[in-house]
Amino acid sequence: MTTLPEIEAAIRQLPEDDVRQLSVWLQEYLDEMWDRQIGDDLASGKLDKLIAKAEADIAANRVRDLDEVLRNT
Repeated sequence: MTTLPEIEAAIRQLPEDDVRQLSVWLQEYLDEMWDRQIGDDLASGKLDKLIAKAEADIAANRVRDLDEVLRNT
């Protein structure tokens, strides 16, 4: 079982509880991948411009409280 269609077919054969456990595991795996990618991007300097812009905006008080932003959506 190495192709996505094969994996999908196997998942369809699982009991619901196993599918739910798989879902939790898959989300944790995706979260770990995301964390690794962010770490790699940070280490490589890909985020330097964004960090500098954020720091400049904070220093110039060009930011809003998150609660204010969320209330305006």
